[in-house]
Amino acid sequence: MPALGEIGLAVEELHEQATSLSALVRINCEANAAEQVLMPLLTRFMKLQPTMRFEIRSEGRLVDIAEGGYDCGVRAAELVPDEMVAIAIGPDQQHIVVASPAYLDGAPDIKTPSDLSLHQCVQLRMAGGSIYRWEFRRRGEDVVIATPGNLVVDQSRLLLAAALDGIGLAYLTRWMAADALADGKLRQVLEEWTPPYPGLCLYYPRHRHLGSGMRSLVDFLRAEGSSRPAP
Repeated sequence: MPALGEIGLAVEELHEQATSLSALVRINCEANAAEQVLMPLLTRFMKLQPTMRFEIRSEGRLVDIAEGGYDCGVRAAELVPDEMVAIAIGPDQQHIVVASPAYLDGAPDIKTPSDLSLHQCVQLRMAGGSIYRWEFRRRGEDVVIATPGNLVVDQSRLLLAAALDGIGLAYLTRWMAADALADGKLRQVLEEWTPPYPGLCLYYPRHRHLGSGMRSLVDFLRAEGSSRPAP
């Protein structure tokens, strides 16, 4: 028969696990990443662990998650700091150049990124204040272009709206443009210059102790990743 002390320790451990699995996990994530990848994963996880609680703070700027009081963050793989543990989530990403047929009809040809200088390109202002430069790659050659344009927005969905309205070219994710491309409302240009790249990662400080709730989420994400078919 177990000693009373051992029984007490076991009860305390079970109480700690239950408390951890109902604890709040705060996640910092860019808005489009939250919509595309994070939310579908979290909703599946929460059905398995209904006592878990989450708060998602979506913003464009890259923050120090430790100083900001977050348990983890979600960003593009290339933006994750080296000192973090990173778990790949979701598919590869791809930024593409699109415009409406009405804009492209009669406009100058677009065969290389340098041709963009002849076009209206909808600009995206980043959270830090800079204008995002369009990035291209072909046969090992990397090209970064500061594009011209008379419209500046601060949200990717406004890029999409402007492109649909025929204002000019937009540089956005294939995921965001997928429906409009399928419907023929947008056309892609410079296809061979915009290959896919590694996607999103959930990350957290390497030396931080993980509670059982966060550990359960990490194990779930690793299992999800291992079950995805290879590209």
